[in-house]
Amino acid sequence: MKPSLACAALVLGSLGISCSQTAHAQPPNAGSPLGQTIADFQLQDVAGTPHSLADADAGCTVVVFIGWECPLVRQYVPRLNALQQEYRERGVRWLTINSNQHDSLTELQHFVQQFDLQVPLLKDPGNRIADRFAASRTPEAFLLDQNYKVVYHGRIDDQFTYGRQRPAVVTRFLADAIDELLADQPVSVASTEPEGCIIGRVFQTDADDEHAVTYSNQISRILQRNCTSCHRAGEIGPFALDDYDEVTGWAGMIQEVVNERRMPPWHANPEYGTFSNDCRLSEDEIAMINQWVDAGAPKGDPADLPNPIEYSAGWQIGEPDVVIPMSKRPFRVPATGTVEYEYFEVDPGFTEDKWVTAAECRPGNRAVIHHIIVGVRGEGDFGRGVHELQSDWIAATAPGSPPMQLPVGYAKLIPAGAKLIFQMHYTPNGIATTDISSVGLKFAEPEDITHRVLTLKAFNEKFRIPAGAENHRVNARFRFERDAELLSLFPHMHLRGKAFRYTAIYPDGQEEILLDVPTYDFNWQNAYRLAEPKSIPEGTRIKCRAWFDNSTGNLANPDPAKTVRWGDQTWEEMMIGYFNVAVPVDTE
Repeated sequence: MKPSLACAALVLGSLGISCSQTAHAQPPNAGSPLGQTIADFQLQDVAGTPHSLADADAGCTVVVFIGWECPLVRQYVPRLNALQQEYRERGVRWLTINSNQHDSLTELQHFVQQFDLQVPLLKDPGNRIADRFAASRTPEAFLLDQNYKVVYHGRIDDQFTYGRQRPAVVTRFLADAIDELLADQPVSVASTEPEGCIIGRVFQTDADDEHAVTYSNQISRILQRNCTSCHRAGEIGPFALDDYDEVTGWAGMIQEVVNERRMPPWHANPEYGTFSNDCRLSEDEIAMINQWVDAGAPKGDPADLPNPIEYSAGWQIGEPDVVIPMSKRPFRVPATGTVEYEYFEVDPGFTEDKWVTAAECRPGNRAVIHHIIVGVRGEGDFGRGVHELQSDWIAATAPGSPPMQLPVGYAKLIPAGAKLIFQMHYTPNGIATTDISSVGLKFAEPEDITHRVLTLKAFNEKFRIPAGAENHRVNARFRFERDAELLSLFPHMHLRGKAFRYTAIYPDGQEEILLDVPTYDFNWQNAYRLAEPKSIPEGTRIKCRAWFDNSTGNLANPDPAKTVRWGDQTWEEMMIGYFNVAVPVDTE
């Protein structure tokens, strides 16, 4: 939620239901719904047509609770359409229900049209029907037999989860249950734990508690400091968190992700290093969020609200000296699936060296871009083609991250004749779209530069990660041949990456852990910027250790049965410990 190289965009995903009488995430009758018979009800769909549970003489009925802003729901809409088509001739009736207090009818109508949802979507005012089902999250599926008794509830399948996904479905929980029910067999797996967003139920608050934490006084300020850089209109956050009605709908989900430290997305061990972009919430902030949700999310006095933040609508670095697009033609981003890293080589046409003091990657379509990295590749560099960013980075961006703006006298060099490489990480959001992103650069005169900033690395490309290995370690080292200032650290692995650690071994033999990332997450490409530059004397060695999980326990693992080696694509692996340093230009 705080501005960092990643923000709260990918994980706060599905639509869940909280309680209409308390501030908790669970429904009032939060026991298992299995075996319960659902009484008939009537709700209108988004077009105003009424639907009753007993409208049709179906062999069984599937009810799925969904929410239009939930990333997991958006991933599953094509799956729901396909399942309805698969079972349309077998007497299976399909309904979807929205019970979120913060989802308007207009928004749901737009969602149905935009995502081509082919299952009727019913609106559940006051979350009465969600309470009747004891539904808690979105997407959450319920299978009812012909007597409307719940014989299965939980996940649709096992492909998508919070910020991660399997390469393909392994178990079709809902479809398997339908097949067994239609075959007059007992449902072998009758319940699975739903994953997704907590349903935004109606809260009841104690408006008389003058000491209560309120949205207007405390929570709005926490969200401004930590969340709205991503969670506002036009940014990659799947929903906005700058309005009370919207925030209360997500209150249960916010409480869950901050308590589990899933949000904000910061993965460094706090025992080592001090970083200027540390985006963790303080214990006091977490306690206030818990107190607020548990009290029923009181609004407080609107007069206490802070002034809105005025976000820059143009270039944050000011008007660039040059703007370079990644391509002449738009890249087509599919509606669903995994898009491997895309690489674009661009010739900026520089006939003389350029000293870059500020650089800003500008997404063309923020809704589908997780991160952009722009690097320099000179003639003959590395000899491995354009798919590797082995050369010096110029700029990078991810949700919430600021652009590169170096101190006076510090700059990165783009040599004359060099090419720029754009590494693009796209994240489909349920709608097919296109993108042309760009980078803006500001230059300084060579005589004004005192320090050159370099992106160096310790890396190992000779490893082999055995099939099934759940904690395989790979080492790499780098030796400083001159004095330098260490500015930032950036660990990089792919989908099997598990943990990463940087250690400095100084010339006198002393060792210092510079950065420890015990839970590496490929979805959040974080740079860790030191609060103060660290002096690195000549002869210092940087030792990097990376751990990989190539087992079946890693849900994102493309193929646990495969021995994995170095490669550009995400189903392969990399082991790179990048770090930014500055050296005086007269010592290069």
